Parts: sequence; structure tokens; C-alpha cells
Amino acid sequence: MNRIEHPIPPVYNQDSKILILGSFPSVKSRKGGFFYHHPQNRFWRVISQVFSQPLPQSIDDKRRMLLDLKLALWDVIQSCEIEGSADSSIKNVIPNDLTQILDAADIRQIVCNGGTSHRLYMKYIYPKTGIIPLKLPSTSPANAACSLDKLVLAWSQLRQYL
Repeated sequence: MNRIEHPIPPVYNQDSKILILGSFPSVKSRKGGFFYHHPQNRFWRVISQVFSQPLPQSIDDKRRMLLDLKLALWDVIQSCEIEGSADSSIKNVIPNDLTQILDAADIRQIVCNGGTSHRLYMKYIYPKTGIIPLKLPSTSPANAACSLDKLVLAWSQLRQYL
């Protein structure tokens, strides 16, 4: 397995209030150059429905929607060894340093998109930040047992932090 560096910079600005963390970009996201680029990932549909926004189409639209909603977006992992897009294959993690975001913005809540993100956050980042994250169900197509309606209901908790 080769070590892969995270190729996508974080999305945030000084107005960001919620930091959403995935685990590591999928192959599609790495090739596409932006978060949740796989068409079967429900992240953009969930955020759009939770905040009653039109579904963004372009990367610029997605970035603009996040910033307008005061959402920051990044991943727990800076680099790792991974086979394809399988979170279960992740090894030899080097975590991202969240300092740049936490210093620039008044983050009221950190949210982990799924169990892998949460587990890795608790192992590598929580000891440094002391910030307890909110664990929400993964928007990944691998979490097919969770319907879009259930995801929207769970992710609606984000509204309370804005």
C-alpha cells in the first residue's frame, strides 16, 4: 500500500461555526479535487435538505453553500495508507492539524461524519483539542442501511449550533 497525502484544502472562513470532519477523501474525491465527489455519497443532499438550500452542482457552488451556512469542512486524516476508498483499510494515520481552523473561526461544534471519522478523531485529535465531537451517521454509500430521511433527521441537529 502506498502512503497517500490529503489533496484537498479545508473549506472555512472566520465566520465558520461548525466543523464537519470526514475520515479521508475517496478515490473519486481525490480525483475530482473536492469533498464528497462520489455521486452516491449523500452529503450534499443531506446538507441541502437540512438547511433548505438548492442542491449545489459545481465545486464553487458547494464551497459557497458551506461558507454561507457557516460550515467548515475537512477530514481527520492528513495522510495514510489506504486501499481504494475503503475506510476499513486505513493504516498508519497521520492526523490533520485543526489549529488553522480553530484559531481562525469561532467553532461551536465539531461533527464527525460517520464512525471511522469519530474513532480516528477520538484517537488522534481529541487528546490535542479536548473538544468532544458530535458523531453523526455517515453519508457514505457504504452506510446504505441509513435512509436519506434518517440522515436528514440526524443531521438536522446541526441547526442548533448556528
